[in-house]
Amino acid sequence: MRAADPCALIRERFGLEPTGGPPHLGAEVTRDRWVEFARFAKHELGCHYFNFLTAVDWKEQGLEVLYRVENLEAPLDLTVRLKLGPGEPRCPSLTAVYRGADWMERECYDLLGVIFDGHPDLRRILLAQDWEGHPLRKDYQVDTPHAPYR
Repeated sequence: MRAADPCALIRERFGLEPTGGPPHLGAEVTRDRWVEFARFAKHELGCHYFNFLTAVDWKEQGLEVLYRVENLEAPLDLTVRLKLGPGEPRCPSLTAVYRGADWMERECYDLLGVIFDGHPDLRRILLAQDWEGHPLRKDYQVDTPHAPYR
């Protein structure tokens, strides 16, 4: 399904001004609209392909989670951002909308400490279960002694 004007649909439904222009769009949403926007992208914009999910640690500004979904028929790709802010590493899980978010959210939790509320199996995926800290965080001490990796 190709939306006639995805920018207009985003403006109308969410009151957001998308960045970029078709076929490359971006949007910054709030935590309470994170999952709703994912459903909208999938069902109304036809973005059925879940490309990736990751996070960035902006140090003092906190973490930012982003995902990219695509409508391979349109073509249209959409990058969606959510600023978590300092000291609040929680984000709603997208696994109910996109099954492909499962392992990517686990990786993001493992390496950056983002807690995905509603995730069916949120546990470490790359590091040992007893590993302390999240190595891609800016505040992670690189010289922290750890047990040898198994």
